[in-house]
Amino acid sequence: MFRFLSVTAAVLLSGSVVAEEFRWAETTDPQTMDPHAVNSSPVLGFLGNVYEGLVRRGKDMSIEPALATAWEPIGAGEGWRFTLRQGVTFHDGSRFDAADVLFSYERASSDAADTSSWFAPVSDVVVVDDYTVDIMTTAPNPIFPDSIANWMMMDAGWAEANAATRPDPENGNHATLNTNGTGPFRVTAREPGLRTVLEPFDGWWGEAEHNITRAELTPIQNPATAVAALLSGDVDFINPVPIQDAARLAANEGVKVIQGIEARVIMLGFPHEAEALKYSAETEGNPFADARVRQAVAHAVNVPAILQTIMRGNAEPASQLVSPAMRGYSAGLAERPVYDPDRARALLAEAGYPDGFSFGLKCPNDRYLNDESVCQAITGMLAQVGLQATLDAMPVQNYWPELRADNYDMYLLGWSPGTFDAEHPIRFLAATPDEAAKLGSWNFGGYSNDRVDTLLPQIQSEIDDAARQAMLDENAAILQKEVAYVPLYVQPLVWGARANIELTQRPDNFFVLRWVTVN
Repeated sequence: MFRFLSVTAAVLLSGSVVAEEFRWAETTDPQTMDPHAVNSSPVLGFLGNVYEGLVRRGKDMSIEPALATAWEPIGAGEGWRFTLRQGVTFHDGSRFDAADVLFSYERASSDAADTSSWFAPVSDVVVVDDYTVDIMTTAPNPIFPDSIANWMMMDAGWAEANAATRPDPENGNHATLNTNGTGPFRVTAREPGLRTVLEPFDGWWGEAEHNITRAELTPIQNPATAVAALLSGDVDFINPVPIQDAARLAANEGVKVIQGIEARVIMLGFPHEAEALKYSAETEGNPFADARVRQAVAHAVNVPAILQTIMRGNAEPASQLVSPAMRGYSAGLAERPVYDPDRARALLAEAGYPDGFSFGLKCPNDRYLNDESVCQAITGMLAQVGLQATLDAMPVQNYWPELRADNYDMYLLGWSPGTFDAEHPIRFLAATPDEAAKLGSWNFGGYSNDRVDTLLPQIQSEIDDAARQAMLDENAAILQKEVAYVPLYVQPLVWGARANIELTQRPDNFFVLRWVTVN
């Protein structure tokens, strides 16, 4: 039986506000406490409560000051000058200053960091004085402040003293299990896969908007168990709510369901560079290297059926790597391939596979909403046109290593642009992988197109909105024509909370503890 041992605590704060313990459950436990080791929402969303960046996103997703109080462009687009907040301390009492920004840049942009591609446009970081930093860019970069909202500052002295000057995603180090941020909460207990406890940081520079005295995160992979824990009051909040249970929960007086649309696009990816499939019983070579085969996959997957049956009408179809809510979305390319199994069979025959072929489909089972169910449905749909997929679904902690080791024939991926701009997935998913240039770090299949690579730096530096949009439109058209990926749908957000909980749901699916009130 699933049990929580925590007990609700209540103490009086100023006025009539009562402080409370808060307990919540999510499907995925953060893989690490290191803010530069894993570039994923479960890690960055959780650690955003503990660490802070120069800037942050507000409730409306707009960029606002955090550890920097102001920023301005340098010259004619040479970079950006950031004025740092004074009087900030890390959780261990150490002072935050410009040396920590320089260290955090060197650490987060290092080869060992999963965040290194964020700094592809950066040519240098210059400490002007203790509270002024210049971040120089290789070309004008008008969206640079937006691009670093999830770049978190670490204490140089603490990292050096604990042999954690660089992230170590494979073996781990002191920063994997321990934290020392400047944020509103500090981690007081960490048991990976079991629980993580946070308490308010009394020395935080900001003004608390919450009334939490202690918060405990417990990962619950089984959706039925999570729902039961919410209904019984063992937890105050769960993310996500299983789609099939949303209506039942919403009808319960003791809980409430908060629904929205996430910024995340769910898509299928392919092994563009592979010489051969790894899990095919009879096919030599790599059929997915042929755009006609990838187009056949797009026509074989019945996205409307997935949205109606598995997502219960709570998701929207996707035609691009970003949703219509993102800056730079190409409105003229909103149509996605129609479900047409006959067309899929014809394309396969044209490509030389009239009888189809077998292959392996990798999928997480605890990362995206109904991810394994979606992959099971896709497997059945592809079989109808002769594409015999063997599904291998696994926990996300095992999933990313499999993709990075090229151990797949097709895979499921969700992408939420940290900048809320269409440039973001181009840089991570569509640019030709280049470790030195910090490009294509999540382009597992090695998709490459010279024109996409040429357009990217122009998109990053263009300040005229119309000219920039024209380039983004051209890029989106290339990705659609070549079927670099098969975008499926925009993932819905479905959260569940006890009726006495007040919180803010953002479209990046980050759960911000400083906005939680227990009434």
